[in-house]
Amino acid sequence: MADIAFLQRRRPGAAAALRARFARRAGAVSLPDRVVRAVREEQQRGEILVGWVQMVAVLTFATLYAVAPKTFSADAPFAPVPWALGAYFCFTVLRLFLAYRRRLPGWFLAISVVVDMALLMVTIWSFHLQYRQPAAFYLKAPTLLYVFIFIALRTLRFELRYVVLAGATAATGWLFLLGYAIATDPAGSPVTRDYVLYMTSAKVLLGGEFDKIFSILIVTAVLAVGLRRARRMLVRAVAEGTAASELKRFFAPEVARRIATADEAIKPGMAESRDSATMFIDMRGFTPLARELPPRQVMALLADYQARMVPVIRRHGGGVDKFLGDGIMASFGAAKISETYAADALRAADELLDAAEAWRAERAAEGRGTPSLGIGVAVGPVLFGAVGTEVRLEYTIIGDAVNLAAKLEKQCKVERVRALTTADAYALALAQGYAAPASHETRAARAVGGVDQPLDLVVLA
Repeated sequence: MADIAFLQRRRPGAAAALRARFARRAGAVSLPDRVVRAVREEQQRGEILVGWVQMVAVLTFATLYAVAPKTFSADAPFAPVPWALGAYFCFTVLRLFLAYRRRLPGWFLAISVVVDMALLMVTIWSFHLQYRQPAAFYLKAPTLLYVFIFIALRTLRFELRYVVLAGATAATGWLFLLGYAIATDPAGSPVTRDYVLYMTSAKVLLGGEFDKIFSILIVTAVLAVGLRRARRMLVRAVAEGTAASELKRFFAPEVARRIATADEAIKPGMAESRDSATMFIDMRGFTPLARELPPRQVMALLADYQARMVPVIRRHGGGVDKFLGDGIMASFGAAKISETYAADALRAADELLDAAEAWRAERAAEGRGTPSLGIGVAVGPVLFGAVGTEVRLEYTIIGDAVNLAAKLEKQCKVERVRALTTADAYALALAQGYAAPASHETRAARAVGGVDQPLDLVVLA
């Protein structure tokens, strides 16, 4: 199969056609390029495996041929088996070389199927020459069983056409050998209906040969049907595996794992109660700065900011619930249960502030402006689960602690500070092992917008 990426660059129409053909073979409507590439990678690995199995087979057969006593006539016209094995060895080496170089076009694979069967049939045909017997002699050779190995090998590529080609070539080859045996019999009447005579002489039993051809075709058909179903499952598995990997880019790893490994389909309203810490982070002064910068620079600024903040959150056991423009909503102990969620959140807040200052210093040295941060942290029970509809779901946390964290982040402007939490959350963090800096200040009975009762707040920075 041609390289999808190459075709996409040079011939978009051809790439689309190839993708559609691949999807039709898989029983699907359409497949993304990345899924096609992933399946193709599996096929490439399958071709390498086929090559090594063939190499083991030819070396095994050559070893047995070399060490086994030779019972054929010494004055036989020639011994084609060593030549056939030598040719097949060279062809297998070439095939392996091309498989590792990923240069196995469809026509070469088709030729390799025919070559496999042709060499096997030629080897079987040569037996009557080696042993100086009538041609029907080779019809009893157990070497025919290698046909089923070569047919089965083609399933490793997960492409139906090569299995069918292998079976059809084998059946055709055996029909040719049967016809040759009947046509060249020196007695002129090689066909018999006597089973005992068939087993003890060089006679041909048509029913027995029909059984062999029928068995080859039935095995091919069964493998083809099984492969067709397996291919659909492979494509589905690769697509779902790719989607699961992509989920980690859109959700916290714990949430992505939860979605990918759920025993049942996730439905709206499915939620669990957790004790957790919620953190809201916001860039101060981002809006006026965004007005001054070109859109590309605005997005680059956001990407740089998020690339610095998210790893800090992750290092302290937190997960990003969502990006809110220039804001970040994170949770500790919700997606991943933790006994130290409050301490984790405050340790993360401290490091986030240090990272923000380092970022500001870097940008200031380059003559570029950088917004500052505002952080609010609250703790309490939340509901962690899926919200939305059957066609659009979102995993998130809901609860008073979430609302309070958002209000505390806004309260930072009122208090003229960079980070706030409640006295209760602070005390819980201390109990969970948080080492509080001496610079932290408590502000009692502060009025927080949207909160009915005054709150004791702790200034983290």
